[in-house]
Amino acid sequence: MARFNKPKASIIGTNEEGHAAYLMEGKERLLTQVLTTFFNEPKFYSDNSSDIVKGAAELAKDDPQFIAKLALYARREFNMRSVSHALTAVLASEPAGKPYIRGMFPAITPRADDPAEILAAYITMFGKPIPNALKKGISDSIKSFDEYELAKYKGEQNALKLRDVLRLCHPKPETDEQSDLFSRVLSGDLKTPYTWETELSSKGSTKEVWEGLIASGKLGYMAMLRNLRNIINAKPLNIGIVYDHISDEGRVLNSKQLPFRFLSAYKELEQLPAATSKAFNALETAINISVSNIPAVKGMSVIAVDVSGSMTAPISRRSKITCAEIGLVLGVALSKVCEESIFLTFDTGLYPQAIASKGGILAQARAIPVNGGGTAMELPFQYLIDNKIPADRIIVISDNQINSQWSNPVQSLADMYRKEMLQPQAWVHAIDLQGYGTQQFHGKYTNIISGWSEKALSFISMAESGIGSLVQAIESYSAH
Repeated sequence: MARFNKPKASIIGTNEEGHAAYLMEGKERLLTQVLTTFFNEPKFYSDNSSDIVKGAAELAKDDPQFIAKLALYARREFNMRSVSHALTAVLASEPAGKPYIRGMFPAITPRADDPAEILAAYITMFGKPIPNALKKGISDSIKSFDEYELAKYKGEQNALKLRDVLRLCHPKPETDEQSDLFSRVLSGDLKTPYTWETELSSKGSTKEVWEGLIASGKLGYMAMLRNLRNIINAKPLNIGIVYDHISDEGRVLNSKQLPFRFLSAYKELEQLPAATSKAFNALETAINISVSNIPAVKGMSVIAVDVSGSMTAPISRRSKITCAEIGLVLGVALSKVCEESIFLTFDTGLYPQAIASKGGILAQARAIPVNGGGTAMELPFQYLIDNKIPADRIIVISDNQINSQWSNPVQSLADMYRKEMLQPQAWVHAIDLQGYGTQQFHGKYTNIISGWSEKALSFISMAESGIGSLVQAIESYSAH
């Protein structure tokens, strides 16, 4: 059986609460931070963006390829934009990283505003001059977009506009048509694109405008989710198309939405008297499709979700979603693929939860109380020991910031459970949702996972099968 944690993880330090924890280092520490971060956004304890930059810069000196692959993995697989921009900027700042920059740009910039965001990140963090490798990568990327895409993301409201990017990076047009296009970018003469933003800005959020947008096919999947409440309020006659698109398997999978995006839309509908069962059902269908690729988990699984106070802060300034809510959605989704499962939540106390196999993921996640309080991560293990419950694995979804009276890392209780229950091969999978750089578990039959994506849950069965860890997946990743 593969052992994924290195012995160095046994170094004991303290967490953000000053309690005992194993210190994470190197790749494991960085990836847990990257896959749980909207860059430059506050967390409950601190914004660890500067720590990400420092850790990435250190790793880039000796293993720049890992930073390149981590940036691509975060962008392409976990749909994390801002932090992938920051990693690309860090890589461009390091001499060892420059050879990787140009080659990664086609995959790291699927949207026409990605080049400007990466350049803005570099200038903000490192100033000028701009490395040639970065200029070439940005130039290659800009040349791949058409007028509609460039006009949609020209960024006139931003400090660094698309025309500024052209002036700084000097992409050489490959055709006369492209030369004319770049000239019109610089002069501000691009055709105004037909988008939901431009339509609402010029005509308002009316029934007729939404009917036109829906009929046009220009209303993207994310736009439908974000505007679902507004669309329902406007009462367009063709709203059924929206429900059909939201619950369409191909569109759901192509959209690569993080599970909490469906929860965010669901929460908005709860405040809307006009919302119908069709709207809620469309979201439930969508999230079921989005998590359908999680591998089945055999045997008995105990799922323990942290709902303590440190899990209740919003994940960004503009979001109403908390880490506790993300944890509950991931936990309920995971219970659907477990052969047998026990679902627990914990803060200062422990609370067994009943999860119905046929119930909706979003509805059941919303029904579980989140009261805040301390983080007594030892309680799930004590509960299993006291009640002599055998399990093949314990899955803890948390920010790992224990602050209970338990004086040691919770690993000691995991060892006690294995010994008393005669379960020496019982796995502990710790899913980190905040990336503060410490962990409560280490050693054999321990798997540290991180991220807000349902894809993180795939590493439960992968680890137990000896196929690989999250670090190994990134090391072998190719975006092509």
